[in-house]
Amino acid sequence: MLNRKKFIQQAALSAGAIMAGPSVLKAAEYFNPLKLTILHTNDTHSRLEPFPMDGGRNQGLGGIAGRAGLINKIRSEEEHVLLFDAGDIFQGTPYFNIYKGEPEIKAMTNLGYDACTIGNHDFDAGMENLATQLTRHAKFPMLVANYDFTNTPMENKSQPYKVFKKGKLKIGVFGIGIEGKGLIPDSLFGATKYLDPLPKANEVADRLKKYEDCDMVICLSHLGNKYKESNLVSDEVLAKETENIDLIIGGHTHTFLDDPIQYKNKKGDDVMVNQVGFAGIILGRLDFEFSKFSGKKLAKSHTISVSQKTGG
Repeated sequence: MLNRKKFIQQAALSAGAIMAGPSVLKAAEYFNPLKLTILHTNDTHSRLEPFPMDGGRNQGLGGIAGRAGLINKIRSEEEHVLLFDAGDIFQGTPYFNIYKGEPEIKAMTNLGYDACTIGNHDFDAGMENLATQLTRHAKFPMLVANYDFTNTPMENKSQPYKVFKKGKLKIGVFGIGIEGKGLIPDSLFGATKYLDPLPKANEVADRLKKYEDCDMVICLSHLGNKYKESNLVSDEVLAKETENIDLIIGGHTHTFLDDPIQYKNKKGDDVMVNQVGFAGIILGRLDFEFSKFSGKKLAKSHTISVSQKTGG
């Protein structure tokens, strides 16, 4: 129950806001931060079932059923949730060898993924196959800004970015793929043109921030977390050499990060990088808060172990 002093203060604030008009009312809404939950996976590699109970390090972990249970529970608890994957959906179990990616894409559609990017192993059954699986079974976009698929079976089957609206928030998301040379056979990569990820990422992130007026810019990257070789572009390099990316959700190197790594970009602003291993045994969760007064901040990060038990 409010005491007399607090009641008078709140009544005065409410009356003042009403008299001042809609602009003040809108500003008042930002006293309570807007919340956004981001869930993510990477390098799931056709692991539709948990690892077998064979005494191995990952026994009983992973699986679509466990992941679905966790995702559904979080969605029931949080109003604004986005679910992403950072590539290498295919290759790794007999499901892919037999069905060429159909069950993987169907599972992601049923789990309600909002978007993914492309990994080098997603070419393993050929571009025509990938295009077919996406066209027939995906109800989410594959985002990749630095592959030019003109005159290939993947032409018009992907897009560089997408803007998601969650309540009053606008979240811009784009994808960046790794260089195919040395990783993807020429016969599979075909006429695809690989574009330098740094200028392309800067170009797209700039558009999302300045022209699409996004409150947050996310890159789904399959570049890899970091490398000793100075000539390789990684998420670390991407974070440091760009200007308008707020969060990089990474893949390719199967890196397990307990917490996101924070870097400074070219403007001195914070960029976060996260990655959650491989095979879907971890579901990444990042809870952000947005306020007119303090901007956006990471309120909490989680690495959630996935199993039949945790999925309920």
